Amino acid sequence: MKILFVFPNANSQTGFHYGIAHLSAVLKQAGHAVQLIQLCEGIAPLPSETEFKEMVKAAAPDLIGFSVVTNQWPYARQLALWARSAVSVPLVCGGIHTMASPEAILSGGVFDYIIRGEAEEIFPEFVERLKIGRAVTDLRGVGYFQEGEVIINPMAPLPALKTLPFKDYDVFDFQGIIDAKNGWVGLMGSRGCPYACTYCFNHQVVKQYRQDLDCTFKELNYIRHFEVQDIIAEIRYLLKHYKNIRMFIFDDDLFTFYREYVIEFCIEYKKISVLPFTVNAHIGAFDRERAEHLAEANCQIVKFGVESGSERVRKIILGRHMKNESIIEAIKTVHEFGMHSSVFIMIGLPDETREDVMETIRLMGKAGPGRFRWTFFFPYPGTQAYEITSKLMNLDTAALEEINNFTDASCIDFGAEHNLFLEKVGRIMPWFVNAYSHLPTADFYRDRTEEILALDADSWKKRKETLIAEDKEYSEEFVRQGLSHYAIKYNSFMGVISDYFTREDA
Repeated sequence: MKILFVFPNANSQTGFHYGIAHLSAVLKQAGHAVQLIQLCEGIAPLPSETEFKEMVKAAAPDLIGFSVVTNQWPYARQLALWARSAVSVPLVCGGIHTMASPEAILSGGVFDYIIRGEAEEIFPEFVERLKIGRAVTDLRGVGYFQEGEVIINPMAPLPALKTLPFKDYDVFDFQGIIDAKNGWVGLMGSRGCPYACTYCFNHQVVKQYRQDLDCTFKELNYIRHFEVQDIIAEIRYLLKHYKNIRMFIFDDDLFTFYREYVIEFCIEYKKISVLPFTVNAHIGAFDRERAEHLAEANCQIVKFGVESGSERVRKIILGRHMKNESIIEAIKTVHEFGMHSSVFIMIGLPDETREDVMETIRLMGKAGPGRFRWTFFFPYPGTQAYEITSKLMNLDTAALEEINNFTDASCIDFGAEHNLFLEKVGRIMPWFVNAYSHLPTADFYRDRTEEILALDADSWKKRKETLIAEDKEYSEEFVRQGLSHYAIKYNSFMGVISDYFTREDA
């Protein structure tokens, strides 16, 4: 059979899809043909309805598979409607959105099937059965709509990573992705996360797997690693077959979880590459030993999820149990070993007060990370955070459906005054962090933020359009003066310390 994958990735960061790469590999191994349409402005302009239909017709597929995250669902549904009017083949939906809203997907009448969970073992069987005309409705992991009823089968066991073939990079325009991401290349050394943050799907996925497989967390073996030698072989392959690679970035939920794995990888990586790389860490799974090995292997950036500077919000709303002192110490350790720290923060959290937001700003100012990325909180349906938000806050259901990223607005209505405050902070977060830092530019930015906070809604509407240009102008002047500061850099929701980006730009 010929399978066409559709990867909606619109109005979002340009991404590589590890799941599709593995699925394509196992399908080709089974003798099927695979093609991919990736829809992302960073790679090519989004097609019109006519153009997309022509792309689908030209592919002449026997089956179309969509991989969908919740924020892309409205766009994915539109694409699926276009695809259905272009060709008469089964449409199947996969991706994390099938865990969030399986009934809504199937009852909408657009998709014939959903497949939930990691599908490298079940999808080839699903395709083979369709090929020979055999029923697929008894397969684990499959959902379908029958006689007015949504039927969702139990999850299938997780695949053993060591059984998977080498990822299929050829199905992507991988060189185009590298160039669009300025030489940054994603890797993944593991799957799964040991934590149960309320806003993340991990806890929901684990709960569903454990329920359907009747097993403990340990028996589920949710946290799995690819062998270090396999990752090293993949890096060798990428360096040989693609050009302009400047940085490897490990997209694992938590690369630093197993100390021994980190050490083994760092030892082997030094033997084959001098390129810098980036990892995701956790405050509770990071220490001086790991930092030392990462630095020696040329790890350049260590990323931490902090989310809020309010310990109350982190604990009660987000399920993240860490102290601000531990966050500051972890960032300090990264810097002691000559690496650059990156922190993720959110605003617009349920039950978050103005003071909670200010605690986040003050923590960033005190901890002094190399960079921070800020977003508005988004409550994914099916997560504990969604339930918490629904109980405590007024959810804007229209915004919940329309928002396809986390950077432009919140889908929670806090009331006019706090909404305006969040919009101001969300627009120009680096100024606020500068204002509450020990940097030499703090007083200047304190004046600017106080001016902004004093603006009424009408005055703010006029002023906000000029802020990005102002930030660039101020930053250039402070760079000329040699004064450290955070500025918006690389994208509109990232603040980076000038000590870093001036070295990089040199």
